[in-house]
Amino acid sequence: MSKFIVSTHITAPREIVFTVLSDLAHTAENVSAIECVEILTAGPVGVGTRYRETRKMFGKTATEEFEITAFDPPHGYTVECDSCGAHYKTLHTLTPDVWGTTVEILFDCQATSLVAKLMSPLSLLMLGPMKKCIATHLADIKRVAEAQEHQPAEWIKME
Repeated sequence: MSKFIVSTHITAPREIVFTVLSDLAHTAENVSAIECVEILTAGPVGVGTRYRETRKMFGKTATEEFEITAFDPPHGYTVECDSCGAHYKTLHTLTPDVWGTTVEILFDCQATSLVAKLMSPLSLLMLGPMKKCIATHLADIKRVAEAQEHQPAEWIKME
């Protein structure tokens, strides 16, 4: 159906970027398009964590349930979802460099139902808006991670 990559460079260490990117409890605060996230499983975030995300997309509110299927801090993680006759897989990869971290998101959508397969040619019209949505998501993560990286260190008082 469709597959594309969106990436950005963040001037913060990979560990900070990974923490911000995978912090489900604060995603609604960190990402402007997300209205709320409900974590459906107990325990720390990792493989098997399921959550329900409500976000504004294309002017409408949409709620989807996701599962983390791979989790390798601080290198990246994978989130998957089945919705509207398609399987969605989003791979987040974080690569460090001397200036910070490059975050790459590989988005892959495969039709699983007959109706979705028949509608696949129309999905090409959604590629641009989907890329823009993910780029905006990354811009929000960049803003938060860089703000955390550039917070002034607490001064040690010497007595």
